Amino acid sequence: MNSKTGLFGIDSLLDLTKAAVVAALYIVITMVFAAFSFGPVQLRFSEGLNNLAAFNKRYVLAVTLGCFVSNMMSSLGPIDLVVGTAETLIALVTISLVTRNMKSVIARLAASVLIATFYMFIIAFEIAYVGNAAFWPTFWGAYLTTAIGEFLAMTLGAVVLYFVNLRFDLSK
Repeated sequence: MNSKTGLFGIDSLLDLTKAAVVAALYIVITMVFAAFSFGPVQLRFSEGLNNLAAFNKRYVLAVTLGCFVSNMMSSLGPIDLVVGTAETLIALVTISLVTRNMKSVIARLAASVLIATFYMFIIAFEIAYVGNAAFWPTFWGAYLTTAIGEFLAMTLGAVVLYFVNLRFDLSK
């Protein structure tokens, strides 16, 4: 599954190309659905691509880069470039490490969905920090809404990628 020797699984021009396509796809999906992609109530469909980290570690860097570029458009400003991108990187590394030895594709995808949903507390913290309201109520409200959005996007992405993986081996 992750037999690549490089730190991020990018050892060839083909690997780099696959990563670049995924990063670009993340950006395009985020921008097409920009109205839903930013803010305290968000459903960022491109987050479904986070599930790719369960297949190959090359996608950790690819999705993180796509997230960074997409966050340049965020209304939260530079803090979202740092915090939002860091949250994505942390979640993807965790997904990659936790699912590395799982044999079942369904188990890997289920773990991926739950891990990414859990880490939305970082985004909720960011929203509460920059908000002009009481911290804890804002945090819990933002965690609820971003976690629901993340769960929906990740679940949709898991279903799509499950079927894509039946046709194309995403671990290669």
